[in-house]
Amino acid sequence: MKIGIMGGTFDPIHIGHLVAAETVREALDLDEVWFMPSHIPPHKAEAGFSSDERLRMVELAIGEQPAFRTLDIELRRGGVSYSADTMETLTGQYPDDDFHFIIGTDMVNYLPKWERIEDLAKMTRFAAVGRAGYVLDRSVLPEAVAEVIDHVDMPQLEISSTEIRERLKGGRSARYLVPDKVYDYLQRSENHAT
Repeated sequence: MKIGIMGGTFDPIHIGHLVAAETVREALDLDEVWFMPSHIPPHKAEAGFSSDERLRMVELAIGEQPAFRTLDIELRRGGVSYSADTMETLTGQYPDDDFHFIIGTDMVNYLPKWERIEDLAKMTRFAAVGRAGYVLDRSVLPEAVAEVIDHVDMPQLEISSTEIRERLKGGRSARYLVPDKVYDYLQRSENHAT
């Protein structure tokens, strides 16, 4: 199978994540996209929502798309979530599958700083989805990494999980920024009511 890996904090998951996953699934003819919430991402502060809350919101968001599934491998492992460690586990469990790690073009310049990036590039291709204001620049990458990047254009949606959390803290609505079921979950949440 051809599998897309959509990693991230998903703090919370929003429609931009879903549009990116669906766009890459169609563009690269993927069989499935696995959404993988990170425990503690190496490049961000600790998440605002708990691991259980983030996992539940991902499950709610993707439940109606049969080609999407949730993978809790990094949450179960704990600690800092390094993609190379995760992909080593996945390629060991699914040696016959082809993996495509979905990232935004804004993250491409940071790939040389990722833990064990050369090893990671041997285990997966990268699907770099277009982000406003960012151009895919392969010249900043080691050759082995640059060779395994596929650029995928997608509709530009300027939505961020940070913005959503700020809206919620300010008592403003996140409706239409997140899937309806996630919005309902946020409405019911004691600590994060909209």
